Amino acid sequence: MDQDLKLYGAWPSPYSLRIIWALKLKGLSYEYIEEDLANKSDLLLKYNPLHKKIPVLVHVGKPICESVVILEYLEEKWPNQYPLFPSDPYERAVARFWVKYFEEKSVSLWIIFRATGEEQERAVKDSLEMLKTIEEHGFRNQKLFFSGEKVGIVDIIFGWISHWLKIIEEVGGVKLLEENSFPNLQKWMKKFKEVLVIKESLPNQEKLFLPFKLTRDMLLAS
Repeated sequence: MDQDLKLYGAWPSPYSLRIIWALKLKGLSYEYIEEDLANKSDLLLKYNPLHKKIPVLVHVGKPICESVVILEYLEEKWPNQYPLFPSDPYERAVARFWVKYFEEKSVSLWIIFRATGEEQERAVKDSLEMLKTIEEHGFRNQKLFFSGEKVGIVDIIFGWISHWLKIIEEVGGVKLLEENSFPNLQKWMKKFKEVLVIKESLPNQEKLFLPFKLTRDMLLAS
């Protein structure tokens, strides 16, 4: 059945990928519209006039903005098609905690990407503290994924670091993950990227490097 879903996104954006992963896991059909963020379409500006950002999901003509909000909408609208949240109320609360934690703390990763000097050094310190917290407290009961034996909402929220963290390191000229550091986190990253829906959707890292490098250069020059 056609769900009348349209996703406005951009291929280098990890936030667009969050929605693609959720849509595919839930088996929902959708139309994908690639946005040129340097020349945003009139429809994107119409659907997200406040922030003018992607991703935007349009369902039956109604826009939903911000990746976490979109994921919550998909879960509430199609709760029985591959549930993203655990069924147990306590486990759902734990999942929401980690979603909120990562959304607040992962800002430091993007500061690494766009900053230099002392500002970048502080962001590296904050990012390492975040990764340490996830390593020590996020992987309870040695589960394969954050909420169990299959990808859930927390994995989707955290998921972009499994692929984009390397880009941030290379473009920002820093090193966050050493070979033997954060073993639980690195094990999860490997398992997450092996999930077929995830693996098939990930953009080529070499292709990702150039737009991120150009964006950093532009930000530093402004």
